[in-house]
Amino acid sequence: MSMAPSASNSSEPEVMMEMNMTPLIDVMLVLIIMLIITIPPQNHAINLNMPVNTPSKPTEPPPVINIDIDFDGTVLWNGTAVPHAELETKLQVIAAMPDQAEVHIRPDKLAAYKAVAAVMASAQRLGVTKIGMVGNEQFLK
Repeated sequence: MSMAPSASNSSEPEVMMEMNMTPLIDVMLVLIIMLIITIPPQNHAINLNMPVNTPSKPTEPPPVINIDIDFDGTVLWNGTAVPHAELETKLQVIAAMPDQAEVHIRPDKLAAYKAVAAVMASAQRLGVTKIGMVGNEQFLK
């Protein structure tokens, strides 16, 4: 028996060469519907701890203290050279304030890392929380 259609009229029915796709499509549709039903709903929410009362705006901005560190390790407090012991005393005063002043540390490009790290470590150890590094664009080159 050959699979090719014969030219003669035989009593045997021809063999169907294509698969019936209808049951396969029905099964696939049922599987897709079951998948859609079983997927949990997505929550697009982020829990944030928002403040209850908004604080009033301060009438004046907090003071800014500039600490410059020269290439030779000299520490300048608002333009005045100070020794390390006096620097720590001034940082203690800032740390004790209820509304701390902002401390901007501006190291020179040639300043030793040791001098900058010593100032930052002193400020952190004494409890100064508003510290910022200023002039970092000079280190990009």
